[in-house]
Amino acid sequence: MSNKPGELTAVGINHSYGAGKLKVPVLYDVGLHINNSEFIALCGTSGSGKSTLLSLLAGLTRPEEGQIFISGEEISRYNENQLCLFRRRSMGFVFQSFNLLPNLTALENVELPLVFLGESRRNRIKRAKEMLAMVGLEERMKHRPNELSGGQQQRVSIARALVTKPSIVLADEPTGNLDSATEEEILILMREMNRENKTTFVIVTHDQGVAEMSDRVIYLKDGRVIQKEGMLA
Repeated sequence: MSNKPGELTAVGINHSYGAGKLKVPVLYDVGLHINNSEFIALCGTSGSGKSTLLSLLAGLTRPEEGQIFISGEEISRYNENQLCLFRRRSMGFVFQSFNLLPNLTALENVELPLVFLGESRRNRIKRAKEMLAMVGLEERMKHRPNELSGGQQQRVSIARALVTKPSIVLADEPTGNLDSATEEEILILMREMNRENKTTFVIVTHDQGVAEMSDRVIYLKDGRVIQKEGMLA
């Protein structure tokens, strides 16, 4: 198995929710491979299993069957402590609802992942300021989330996702709460971050714009991968 940073492989993933007679299969024998520094759209209708698959790839849910490798490490075998450390070190996350802490400034929100990694305050602030500058928010560092527009909040969340220099960023409908003009700005920003930092992006989306901007589309239907490249079906 390759150990390139940001390379992701899933093999034979089967997963269900519930138990006994209430058990509902969600994913069926899912296999995929994502190269390091790719920009991938993970698409499908509601209920196709894409958010469940993203949760499995993030190590937030353990698959019933199958293996998941990220940067050569089989995270599907890790215990909770190992998964937590791996996520802090190697993953960034961007959410539809931004998930910023309301009482912290933009700078403090971006700085937070570095606190968990034990970085010195001087290094944390320096790196957080650099990331906010990269996403065009030099003038908004001391603003709290309720003082920022939706697009600015999403820029903060992207800066936070990248501040630890992760090998892979997983995003769940990152443009879902944005107007069309802001959505395009955020997509362009994520693509720039992908190219400049050689960071792998996997984005769950319903948005045709994300698909068109991606290197590849992985399309799910009824819990199965049915298309691994090209545009939305």
